[in-house]
Amino acid sequence: MRTILPELVCPAGNLPALKAAVDNGADTVYMGLKNTTNARNFAGLNFDTRSAIEGIAYAHRHGKKVLLAINTYAQAGEVDKWYTAIDQAAELGVDAIILADMGLLDYAHRTHPNLRLHLSVQGSATNYEAINLARELFNIQRVVLPRVLTVAQVAKVIQNTEVEVEVFGFGSLCVMVEGRCLLSSYATGESPNTHGVCSPAKFVRWEKTQQTLNARLNEVLIDQYAASEPAGYPTLCKGRFCVEDDTYYALEEPTSLNIIEILPELLNIGVAAIKVEGRQRSPAYTAQVTKVLRKAIDLAVNNPVNFVINNEWQQSLAKLSEGQQATLGAYSRPWK
Repeated sequence: MRTILPELVCPAGNLPALKAAVDNGADTVYMGLKNTTNARNFAGLNFDTRSAIEGIAYAHRHGKKVLLAINTYAQAGEVDKWYTAIDQAAELGVDAIILADMGLLDYAHRTHPNLRLHLSVQGSATNYEAINLARELFNIQRVVLPRVLTVAQVAKVIQNTEVEVEVFGFGSLCVMVEGRCLLSSYATGESPNTHGVCSPAKFVRWEKTQQTLNARLNEVLIDQYAASEPAGYPTLCKGRFCVEDDTYYALEEPTSLNIIEILPELLNIGVAAIKVEGRQRSPAYTAQVTKVLRKAIDLAVNNPVNFVINNEWQQSLAKLSEGQQATLGAYSRPWK
């Protein structure tokens, strides 16, 4: 087993979030361009050339790295848009690009051989054979593992590849193949892979009644909140639906992944990086999650014998969790 200090990789949905991540202890930030080449193409988010230059300069000035997510799949007849994004990433001087599409990986590898490549979680590589093939073909340096493996399975991947392994540490979970929400596509007619986002904001409608606040996605009723309930962003997988006269979270309860409980295990198996989900979240969210995970990782690395879970960390993260609930997700499956 390799024991290394993992990078803390934090989301930068915009320039203020990038600065919040850097200022609060991120080793690396990841961001996207203002178009459908990234899977968080929300209005008001992401970077144009000017803000990207400023953000990259800010991060590098503080000794931090910047990754650019070009993690949607190029569409037939429109691939030049993705090629342009890769070329732009090279010109901007990012430290690596995060790709999923094999054609784009090939283009980036051939066109910019000195540009570091990371295989995106959208690439769905869950075994070392697939990862090693991507290394052989495209010289990927890192893989972001999908959130479907146990700690033991992650360890097996690490033991059998030279590729750095990045895992998710905090944030929202997805019941679909990562980032490819078929439910959202069905309800809106727009695929996250062609429009860069699930539950596009233009299809979201809030409807206030005398008793409830209703959330709809393209007229599909996703949830009804009582006056005292906090209302989350309406995603189909985390809505409450009536099934055989019982209304409940039929697909997935709103909850967030939080790995602090198993942080020493992840360090022991040799993960290279721990990623925070949430480019669509606020700079305040980024700042707080980054600050807590920075403290936790540093304590776990520098003083592993005395590592204990700080209640203040958990309380702080719980406030930022979906439904104010946390889970270890697939990392902990005792029956596996």
